Amino acid sequence: MTAIRVEDLRKSYGAHEALRGVSFEIGEGEVFGLLGPNGAGKTTTVEILEGYRRRDGGTVQVLGADPASAGSRWRAQIGIVLQSSSLYPNLTVAEHLSVFGGYYPKPRPVDEVIDLVGLGEKRDVRVKSLSGGQQRRLDLGLALVGDPELIFLDEPTTGFDPAARRAAWSTIRDLRSLGKTILLTTHYLDEAEQLSDRVAVLREGRIVTIGAPAELIGATSETEIRYRRDGELVVLRTSEPTRVLHELTAQALAEGRDLEGLEVRRQTLEELYLALTAAEQEQ
Repeated sequence: MTAIRVEDLRKSYGAHEALRGVSFEIGEGEVFGLLGPNGAGKTTTVEILEGYRRRDGGTVQVLGADPASAGSRWRAQIGIVLQSSSLYPNLTVAEHLSVFGGYYPKPRPVDEVIDLVGLGEKRDVRVKSLSGGQQRRLDLGLALVGDPELIFLDEPTTGFDPAARRAAWSTIRDLRSLGKTILLTTHYLDEAEQLSDRVAVLREGRIVTIGAPAELIGATSETEIRYRRDGELVVLRTSEPTRVLHELTAQALAEGRDLEGLEVRRQTLEELYLALTAAEQEQ
């Protein structure tokens, strides 16, 4: 089943075309990463899907409805984590979740959500006393308290330390195991690679590539082989790594020496992303 279907999506701000015919689909239960540099059209796309911004052209279906005209019953199925949000400083974590849960017909139990986002020890602490990372965890909790079918995560781990990021990743994986559909935008390419079933890269309002991270990385033809010889770094790029490695090791054995610092690596998602968006960044 398809949770989101976007066809030829277009949006302009005056003479600026923010979206120039964007098309993609997201299946139910999928974690889909939407990547791109600032100004590529990510926020506009997500706001249209959330029903907060009108499109100029194209068709959009989200959970079987057009977000531009969907009502409150549809919105109750959506959870949103914004890049930044305004919390009530004098309410506790539990009070926040209780208040927001009251907006939904079938909210998740407050303590269950608190445990899910790792704020058990902060349950009765006022928001003004939370760290930035803990407030972001509460943001995630507010998106989950309504037990939505579709969750929009816009830079969800901004401000997290490494341990908190890993905990958030675990939470997102738990949500996927529950069958939730997740649209993730992030500037952390390792995060997208770890969490996303598929990713799409936006550049100048167009999708320049889409697919599973492993497939996109594997589609690159070159493998990089690095080693040191007489103290000098040698870097080889080849589409035949097995043959080249065999020749290098055979030669090293014949000469009675080691291949110092030998490293064999494929292109990472971050390197692929930088290559795909380089044209825009140079402008």
